[in-house]
Amino acid sequence: MKTKSLYFAALFVIGAAVTAVAKDEPTTGMAVLSSKGSQVVKVIYKGENAGKVKINIYDASSHIVYSESRSTDAGFILPLNFSGLQFGEYTIELIDANSTKTEKINYQPAAAKNNVHISKLNENGKFLLSVSKIKNEDITVKIFDAANNLVHTSSKQVSGEFAQLFSIKNFSGACTFEITNGAGETTVVRF
Repeated sequence: MKTKSLYFAALFVIGAAVTAVAKDEPTTGMAVLSSKGSQVVKVIYKGENAGKVKINIYDASSHIVYSESRSTDAGFILPLNFSGLQFGEYTIELIDANSTKTEKINYQPAAAKNNVHISKLNENGKFLLSVSKIKNEDITVKIFDAANNLVHTSSKQVSGEFAQLFSIKNFSGACTFEITNGAGETTVVRF
């Protein structure tokens, strides 16, 4: 009998400890995934219960630019296409039965990347540099020798496509090209 009493007492203590530790925390939440240059923003929602959820999107002036109500079992992933909207800051608001959640995003255009290509020609010390997708900006070309000494620097205002042949005198071994556009983006190519 004492063994049974001790067994039930131990079971009671363990059960109380498990109940205290395993108390359910709220499992509701919202996450907004966006990347610079992408027109699609994903809203991820997880709720505790089935019910109605309202999504509002506000522009920087606090005007509603989009609103939707939807029923959900316990969550969803909602892709939102921002194409056609002005670039800037937006607030995404999600209202469920228990709370209101907000998150800010900064909708920005993709940075126009310059496509830089450098070819080493068969002749010693000759290189062909070509850059595409330039929008009327200055580019700076720097060339360094194997000892990292600056052997050439030039700047040009270009628009559209650009190509130039470079002949490095007394070329031997490695060299490095640094091409910097007007936005300060630098491409480094080593030979």
